[in-house]
Amino acid sequence: MSGQMRVDAKVVMLGKESVGKTSLVERYVHHRFLQGPYQNTIGAAFVAKSMNVGGRNLTLGIWDTAGSERYEAMSRIYYRGAKAAIVCYDITDSSSFERVKFWVKELQSHEEHCRIYICGTKSDLIENDRSMRQVDFHDMQDYAEDIKAHLCETSSKTGQSVDELFQKVAEDYVNYSDFQVQTDPKGVDLNDRRDLTSYTCCHH
Repeated sequence: MSGQMRVDAKVVMLGKESVGKTSLVERYVHHRFLQGPYQNTIGAAFVAKSMNVGGRNLTLGIWDTAGSERYEAMSRIYYRGAKAAIVCYDITDSSSFERVKFWVKELQSHEEHCRIYICGTKSDLIENDRSMRQVDFHDMQDYAEDIKAHLCETSSKTGQSVDELFQKVAEDYVNYSDFQVQTDPKGVDLNDRRDLTSYTCCHH
Protein backbone atom coordinates (compact mmCIF):
# COMPACT_ATOMS: atom_id res chain seq x y z
CA MET A 1 0.00 0.00 0.00
CA SER A 2 1.59 3.21 -1.11
CA GLY A 3 1.71 6.04 1.39
CA GLN A 4 0.98 8.37 -1.53
CA MET A 5 -2.33 6.74 -2.40
CA ARG A 6 -5.16 9.22 -2.62
CA VAL A 7 -8.08 8.36 -0.35
CA ASP A 8 -11.28 10.34 -0.68
CA ALA A 9 -12.96 9.39 2.59
CA LYS A 10 -11.26 8.01 5.69
CA VAL A 11 -13.46 5.43 7.42
CA VAL A 12 -12.67 3.98 10.84
CA MET A 13 -14.10 0.77 12.30
CA LEU A 14 -14.68 0.92 16.07
CA GLY A 15 -16.21 -1.40 18.64
CA LYS A 16 -15.57 -4.03 21.27
CA GLU A 17 -13.19 -6.86 20.43
CA SER A 18 -14.78 -9.87 18.71
CA VAL A 19 -17.86 -8.00 17.48
CA GLY A 20 -16.78 -8.74 13.90
CA LYS A 21 -15.22 -5.54 12.55
CA THR A 22 -12.54 -7.39 10.62
CA SER A 23 -15.02 -9.83 9.12
CA LEU A 24 -17.19 -6.94 7.94
CA VAL A 25 -14.25 -5.46 6.07
CA GLU A 26 -13.22 -8.87 4.73
CA ARG A 27 -16.75 -9.51 3.43
CA TYR A 28 -16.98 -6.07 1.86
CA VAL A 29 -13.54 -6.05 0.24
CA HIS A 30 -13.20 -9.70 -0.80
CA HIS A 31 -16.83 -10.88 -0.69
CA ARG A 32 -15.96 -13.82 1.53
CA PHE A 33 -16.29 -15.09 5.07
CA LEU A 34 -13.23 -16.79 6.51
CA GLN A 35 -13.81 -19.36 9.23
CA GLY A 36 -11.93 -18.73 12.50
CA PRO A 37 -10.67 -18.80 15.10
CA TYR A 38 -8.48 -15.78 14.41
CA GLN A 39 -6.03 -13.66 16.33
CA ASN A 40 -7.37 -10.32 17.51
CA THR A 41 -6.37 -7.25 15.54
CA ILE A 42 -3.43 -5.45 17.15
CA GLY A 43 -3.34 -1.71 16.57
CA ALA A 44 -5.11 -1.32 13.25
CA ALA A 45 -5.13 -2.60 9.69
CA PHE A 46 -5.77 -0.56 6.56
CA VAL A 47 -7.40 -1.33 3.23
CA ALA A 48 -8.61 0.87 0.40
CA LYS A 49 -11.68 0.16 -1.72
CA SER A 50 -12.51 2.03 -4.91
CA MET A 51 -16.00 2.34 -6.37
CA ASN A 52 -18.23 4.39 -8.59
CA VAL A 53 -21.06 6.38 -7.02
CA GLY A 54 -23.34 8.43 -9.21
CA GLY A 55 -20.78 8.44 -11.99
CA ARG A 56 -18.01 9.53 -9.66
CA ASN A 57 -14.98 7.38 -8.87
CA LEU A 58 -13.91 7.46 -5.24
CA THR A 59 -11.82 5.51 -2.77
CA LEU A 60 -12.70 4.66 0.82
CA GLY A 61 -9.71 4.25 3.11
CA ILE A 62 -10.87 1.85 5.84
CA TRP A 63 -9.04 1.54 9.17
CA ASP A 64 -9.99 -1.53 11.20
CA THR A 65 -8.98 -0.82 14.79
CA ALA A 66 -8.31 -3.20 17.66
CA GLY A 67 -11.29 -3.65 19.97
CA SER A 68 -9.43 -4.44 23.17
CA GLU A 69 -9.62 -1.69 25.79
CA ARG A 70 -5.84 -1.75 26.17
CA TYR A 71 -5.57 -0.37 22.64
CA GLU A 72 -7.94 2.56 23.21
CA ALA A 73 -5.20 5.18 23.07
CA MET A 74 -3.90 3.70 19.82
CA SER A 75 -7.41 3.69 18.31
CA ARG A 76 -7.64 7.42 18.95
CA ILE A 77 -4.67 7.88 16.65
CA TYR A 78 -6.40 5.98 13.85
CA TYR A 79 -9.77 7.74 14.04
CA ARG A 80 -8.12 11.16 14.00
CA GLY A 81 -9.35 13.01 10.94
CA ALA A 82 -11.90 10.35 10.03
CA LYS A 83 -15.01 11.60 8.30
CA ALA A 84 -16.96 8.37 8.82
CA ALA A 85 -16.99 5.91 11.71
CA ILE A 86 -18.69 2.52 11.64
CA VAL A 87 -19.25 1.69 15.31
CA CYS A 88 -20.06 -1.99 15.71
CA TYR A 89 -21.86 -4.06 18.30
CA ASP A 90 -22.72 -7.76 18.48
CA ILE A 91 -26.50 -8.18 18.69
CA THR A 92 -25.97 -11.30 20.85
CA ASP A 93 -23.75 -9.43 23.37
CA SER A 94 -25.39 -6.66 25.41
CA SER A 95 -22.04 -5.48 26.77
CA SER A 96 -20.93 -4.56 23.26
CA PHE A 97 -23.57 -1.80 23.19
CA GLU A 98 -21.85 -0.13 26.15
CA ARG A 99 -18.70 0.12 24.07
CA VAL A 100 -20.72 1.70 21.27
CA LYS A 101 -21.74 4.47 23.63
CA PHE A 102 -18.13 4.91 24.71
CA TRP A 103 -16.84 5.32 21.17
CA VAL A 104 -19.69 7.60 20.17
CA LYS A 105 -18.81 9.92 23.07
CA GLU A 106 -15.18 9.81 21.99
CA LEU A 107 -16.07 10.80 18.45
CA GLN A 108 -18.46 13.52 19.55
CA SER A 109 -15.75 14.99 21.77
CA HIS A 110 -12.81 14.78 19.37
CA GLU A 111 -14.18 14.39 15.83
CA GLU A 112 -17.38 16.42 15.76
CA HIS A 113 -17.59 16.40 11.96
CA CYS A 114 -17.29 12.61 11.72
CA ARG A 115 -20.46 10.90 10.49
CA ILE A 116 -21.46 7.94 12.65
CA TYR A 117 -22.88 4.64 11.41
CA ILE A 118 -24.08 2.16 14.04
CA CYS A 119 -23.72 -1.44 12.89
CA GLY A 120 -25.19 -4.49 14.58
CA THR A 121 -23.29 -7.65 13.60
CA LYS A 122 -23.93 -11.42 13.54
CA SER A 123 -27.60 -11.21 12.58
CA ASP A 124 -27.34 -14.74 11.17
CA LEU A 125 -27.05 -16.09 14.72
CA ILE A 126 -30.60 -15.08 15.59
CA GLU A 127 -32.28 -16.33 12.41
CA ASN A 128 -33.18 -19.67 13.97
CA ASP A 129 -33.08 -18.64 17.62
CA ARG A 130 -34.49 -15.21 18.40
CA SER A 131 -33.69 -15.71 22.07
CA MET A 132 -30.03 -15.13 21.27
CA ARG A 133 -30.72 -11.44 20.62
CA GLN A 134 -29.41 -9.38 23.54
CA VAL A 135 -29.61 -5.90 22.00
CA ASP A 136 -33.10 -4.72 21.08
CA PHE A 137 -33.33 -3.27 17.58
CA HIS A 138 -35.91 -0.65 18.54
CA ASP A 139 -33.74 0.55 21.42
CA MET A 140 -30.90 0.93 18.97
CA GLN A 141 -33.15 2.81 16.58
CA ASP A 142 -33.98 5.29 19.32
CA TYR A 143 -30.31 5.66 20.23
CA ALA A 144 -29.28 6.15 16.60
CA GLU A 145 -31.94 8.80 16.13
CA ASP A 146 -30.75 10.61 19.25
CA ILE A 147 -27.20 10.86 17.95
CA LYS A 148 -28.26 11.36 14.32
CA ALA A 149 -26.57 8.18 13.17
CA HIS A 150 -27.41 5.64 10.48
CA LEU A 151 -28.30 2.18 11.87
CA CYS A 152 -28.17 -1.23 10.22
CA GLU A 153 -27.87 -4.88 11.18
CA THR A 154 -25.49 -7.07 9.22
CA SER A 155 -24.08 -10.55 8.84
CA SER A 156 -20.59 -11.04 7.49
CA LYS A 157 -21.33 -14.74 7.15
CA THR A 158 -24.31 -14.32 4.80
CA GLY A 159 -23.38 -10.87 3.50
CA GLN A 160 -26.63 -9.33 4.72
CA SER A 161 -26.53 -5.52 4.39
CA VAL A 162 -22.71 -5.34 4.34
CA ASP A 163 -22.35 -3.84 0.87
CA GLU A 164 -25.31 -1.56 1.57
CA LEU A 165 -23.60 -0.16 4.67
CA PHE A 166 -20.41 0.83 2.89
CA GLN A 167 -22.42 2.06 -0.10
CA LYS A 168 -24.28 4.37 2.27
CA VAL A 169 -20.97 5.75 3.53
CA ALA A 170 -19.82 6.33 -0.05
CA GLU A 171 -23.08 8.00 -1.07
CA ASP A 172 -22.91 10.29 1.94
CA TYR A 173 -19.41 11.25 0.90
CA VAL A 174 -20.69 12.25 -2.52
CA ASN A 175 -23.78 14.04 -1.23
CA TYR A 176 -22.44 15.96 1.78
CA SER A 177 -19.75 18.61 1.57
CA ASP A 178 -18.38 18.11 5.09
CA PHE A 179 -16.45 15.05 3.91
CA GLN A 180 -12.90 16.00 2.94
CA VAL A 181 -10.21 14.45 0.81
CA GLN A 182 -7.91 12.33 2.97
CA THR A 183 -4.51 10.80 2.38
CA ASP A 184 -3.75 7.88 4.68
CA PRO A 185 -0.32 6.69 5.78
CA LYS A 186 1.00 3.28 4.93
CA GLY A 187 -1.05 0.40 6.33
CA VAL A 188 -1.80 -3.29 5.85
CA ASP A 189 -2.91 -4.24 2.34
CA LEU A 190 -5.70 -6.83 2.50
CA ASN A 191 -5.14 -7.68 -1.14
CA ASP A 192 -1.96 -9.39 0.04
CA ARG A 193 -2.82 -12.76 1.58
CA ARG A 194 0.37 -12.58 3.65
CA ASP A 195 -1.21 -9.84 5.76
CA LEU A 196 -4.31 -11.81 6.74
CA THR A 197 -2.68 -13.42 9.77
CA SER A 198 -2.32 -9.97 11.31
CA TYR A 199 -5.68 -8.82 10.03
CA THR A 200 -7.94 -11.44 11.56
CA CYS A 201 -10.23 -10.86 14.47
CA CYS A 202 -13.42 -12.81 14.89
CA HIS A 203 -15.98 -15.05 13.29
CA HIS A 204 -18.82 -12.86 12.06
